[in-house]
Amino acid sequence: MSSEFWEAVERIRSSDGRYARDAYAFVMDSLDYTMRVVGERRHVSAAELVRGLCDNAKQRFGLFAYTVFARWGLLSSGDVGEIVFQLIDGGILSRQESDTRADFDDVVDFREALEASSLEAEE
Repeated sequence: MSSEFWEAVERIRSSDGRYARDAYAFVMDSLDYTMRVVGERRHVSAAELVRGLCDNAKQRFGLFAYTVFARWGLLSSGDVGEIVFQLIDGGILSRQESDTRADFDDVVDFREALEASSLEAEE
């Protein structure tokens, strides 16, 4: 991540400390992950990003994915939307005119998606 990114994260966190510093980096990493999965660099929908973020978390953190998210303050897909829009407001990401924070609401239940899927994969 660039120094510009980390400076923006520190500005955001100085006024809104809900999310851990690493949560911002993981959202960006998951955006790259999602674009690799879809096979091109393009605008991804909120649902695509949240699902990619969950897949990335399961690969990186396994059974601990939900615990990591909870420690970072990512309790719902809506929290991902908050981070995305904070990064948009901070000049790090861009959006299409039709994109809204509400697009991220109720995309997935993190506990269900991260814990259940990890357990099923082991069976």
